[in-house]
Amino acid sequence: MARTPAPGTRRRILEASAKLFGEQGVRAVGMQQVIDATGVGKSLLYREFASKDELIAAWLRESDAQWWEQAEEVTAPYTGDPARQVLALMEFFHASVREPDFHGCIYYNTSSEFREPGHPGREEAKLHLKGLRNWFRDRGSQAGAEDPDALADTLMLIVGGLLANGEVLGSDGPARMALATTELVLRQYVPNAMAAATL
Repeated sequence: MARTPAPGTRRRILEASAKLFGEQGVRAVGMQQVIDATGVGKSLLYREFASKDELIAAWLRESDAQWWEQAEEVTAPYTGDPARQVLALMEFFHASVREPDFHGCIYYNTSSEFREPGHPGREEAKLHLKGLRNWFRDRGSQAGAEDPDALADTLMLIVGGLLANGEVLGSDGPARMALATTELVLRQYVPNAMAAATL
């Protein structure tokens, strides 16, 4: 008779995978490591996730949902002030880089590890980053930017630089300039909103 997964099995697998993937990189982690870390049997693991690619995609989807919940928490106090919301999100990024267990952005990292077009991990990473770009563009539009697309692209460059440099050179390296650079960019693209914002 087939074993029935205990309540919480899927959650345990995802939590263990998140830790392993974050610390070692996604490609480096094998399914046996996930089995060892969770204590579930091989058949139960593959019943929940038919392949490693499926597990990677599920991990990134869940991480995306959790990330947006956190983003909402840090920007909600500035509802109605889109320029300040952008800066609040950048402060959130900068704080994450300062965490002792920061190993880089899981979305950029995963996309870099899987170059094959259409790989589930790469696709999920792209969806997250496109969502972030859209969020920046929407806030820029709300703040009155004449070119919200250009603002969003510039902010994405700051985010990428902050996360990449923060992982390699630490939060006191070039990453320390991210917030000041964000303010300069906002003053360039939405000067009226920045004049009214409480920073």
